[in-house]
Amino acid sequence: MDRSLLLLTAALMLPAAALAQTSPGGGGGQALYPTKAAAEKAAKHFHCTGAHQMGDQWMPCTKHADGSGSHTPAH
Repeated sequence: MDRSLLLLTAALMLPAAALAQTSPGGGGGQALYPTKAAAEKAAKHFHCTGAHQMGDQWMPCTKHADGSGSHTPAH
């Protein structure tokens, strides 16, 4: 019973982790924004322009593949 509860908890938390608002790779830079304007403003840190929608949030760069090859901001 305890193992089933642990597996259920892990299965429920995995999607939440995938939607976390930090960039992949643990760089700590934010990659999802609540508004298009905020994502467009952040695009300069990703070496791109514009923004694109991901679900109900926004990401920098006109296309997902634009920018420096990832959604990790340049330092």
